[in-house]
Amino acid sequence: MFKKFIILAAVIVSAISASAEFRWGPTAGVNFSTFHWKQNLAKTSVLCGGQAGVMGEIMIPGIGFGIDLGLKYNLHGAHVNFGDHKIWASDGIKNQDVWLHTLEIPLNLRFKWTRMNGFERVLAPFVFGGPVFNFTVATNEAPAINHPAGYVAMQCGAGVELFEHWQVSGGYSWGISYQVRTIKLDNYSAQYRGGFINVAYLF
Repeated sequence: MFKKFIILAAVIVSAISASAEFRWGPTAGVNFSTFHWKQNLAKTSVLCGGQAGVMGEIMIPGIGFGIDLGLKYNLHGAHVNFGDHKIWASDGIKNQDVWLHTLEIPLNLRFKWTRMNGFERVLAPFVFGGPVFNFTVATNEAPAINHPAGYVAMQCGAGVELFEHWQVSGGYSWGISYQVRTIKLDNYSAQYRGGFINVAYLF
């Protein structure tokens, strides 16, 4: 399924690129993340992390539709109260911040308002949404959990482009496959949930 999606995405990108405008540039931002567990057992709260990387935008001139994609390093996680439960406390595991270091590849459809009698050169609003493919490269010391090599999330959001170069956006992302799983409890897993704010400069 993943392979078919990548092939389809490549075909779409190739088709759009033939008559579209491509821009790219650096991006950075903050995120506010937590874990959504399958059962409400371990109390979990939000942590603030960060992300940085590069993004590209391919827009079809005149109609405002296109796609954006990128490659970002993302530090995110959650505070989990493992120490409140005997199953983990008996092993000396305490309440802790669980941090994950991931590489993410977002692939969004986007629409940008570009017909505003020239005002779009100063400010152009846009909306976006699509899948995010994440690859976990490291975690902090978190003996209660393990994680797969990667997971898939969806995201959506909105933003504005300023002076045809700066883009400020925010949105929400939610996992559709699990990101972490406890070692001692079978099938007790959690998906990613979180909001984000990004700033990008496109050349």
